[in-house]
Amino acid sequence: MAVYHLLIMLSLTLLIPTNSHNITSILDDFPQYSVYNSFLSQTKVCDEINSYQTVTCLVLSNSLMSSLASKHSLAGIKNALRLLILLNYFDPQKLHDQTRGTTVLTPTLYQTTGDAPFNLRLVNISSLRSGKIGFASARPGSAYDATYIKSVMQIPYNLSVLEISAPITFPGLMDPPFAAPFNLTDLLEKAGCKIFASLITSSGVLDTYQSAMDKGFTLFAPSDDAFKADGVPDLTKLSRTDLVTVLRYHALPSYTPKASLKTAKGPVATMASNGLGMYILWVTSRGYDVSLDTGIGTSRIASSVFDDTTMCILTVERLLLPSEMFNAAAPMPAAPSSVALVPSQAPSTAPLPNVSWRRPRPPTPKPPQPLTRKPRTPPPPNGHGHDHSPPQPPTPKPRAPPPPNGHDSPPPPDPIWPPPTPIVPFIAPPPDAPAPDEPYPGPSDGTVSPVACMAFIFLLVFIIGSILDE
Repeated sequence: MAVYHLLIMLSLTLLIPTNSHNITSILDDFPQYSVYNSFLSQTKVCDEINSYQTVTCLVLSNSLMSSLASKHSLAGIKNALRLLILLNYFDPQKLHDQTRGTTVLTPTLYQTTGDAPFNLRLVNISSLRSGKIGFASARPGSAYDATYIKSVMQIPYNLSVLEISAPITFPGLMDPPFAAPFNLTDLLEKAGCKIFASLITSSGVLDTYQSAMDKGFTLFAPSDDAFKADGVPDLTKLSRTDLVTVLRYHALPSYTPKASLKTAKGPVATMASNGLGMYILWVTSRGYDVSLDTGIGTSRIASSVFDDTTMCILTVERLLLPSEMFNAAAPMPAAPSSVALVPSQAPSTAPLPNVSWRRPRPPTPKPPQPLTRKPRTPPPPNGHGHDHSPPQPPTPKPRAPPPPNGHDSPPPPDPIWPPPTPIVPFIAPPPDAPAPDEPYPGPSDGTVSPVACMAFIFLLVFIIGSILDE
């Protein structure tokens, strides 16, 4: 079993995030799953689904989903939905072929949260004695209450939507994450953000945060090391108004987890934003990393401290300093980059040499000349056909004068064809320019395609299984 756990972890590392489909737009065409689709949007699980290229969604009918939602909180429904998202591709044919006489253990979206032991984040798929395909939690003793009903739609090898007869659950899956009253400052201090917790308490911004938690709230908490970095201003020397603005700049008035930030386009409004478009953030993502750009620097999201529906707390590596306040006074230290930009160079203004790059034309053939008969040479004076006069010495040809330098000059070189490509110097973008959206590299960029990854994994499982059988 340990070998299969290792292979499952390997498959998770090979999954490539991409925005190749939109699950909510797809389910809009199926009104019988509208309740399920609505909760995907409310819990932001749809953004997590869209970030994976290979995924299978197990959907529930409106009656089953309404019954589940009436008994549990929104946070519990979010965990239940995550357990219904398989991080593998299963169409009906593959579902029946791979479960014939065996049980398939597959990872789920709930596994990415790390909120439960390893076996509780997986799902077992097995062929039952009744001939149906059953789904159950990997927790020992779990019953196969959910069975396969029908196929809804497929995008081959990328997305599959299958309807099942019941939700997949286990004890404690949908329990609230915190039974005791929630304490934001204690949570921040345990996450290594003691200085930030002290500032929001002394400034009174903590009350603003707490009033927004029920409506939708996302907090970017800098670690203690972020306050000690070189070039960071001392926030305690700011006026109370400016300090409150900076602290409100570290929060969003909406529930926006990391997966939703990856799909954000355009500026993101903060709790310090106003109608004039000031105090906004720009989100940039590359692979699994998400960074926040303030206009004078970037800060990478380091970890997720708390993620409950309507509220999310994330830690960031650097302070978020708004450009409206710190652009000229104290610039934020630049984030380290693994790619060094070429220094910008001014383009050359020297005139290009006057060289024609046209292919030389072949010589024009001359028209044929009419044949003429040469005049007959008169006979010599002696009356015979031969001239017995002594031969004349050859007349020397005039020699061309030597060149001025005393050496024979070489012939001019032939023009080069085709002309060489001119070298254009690379001009680096200005430091304040927003980073363009960079899609995650696909197979053409040197990475391994998901289909090849899964084929390699299945081959590896087959080889190891053959060795174990022997």
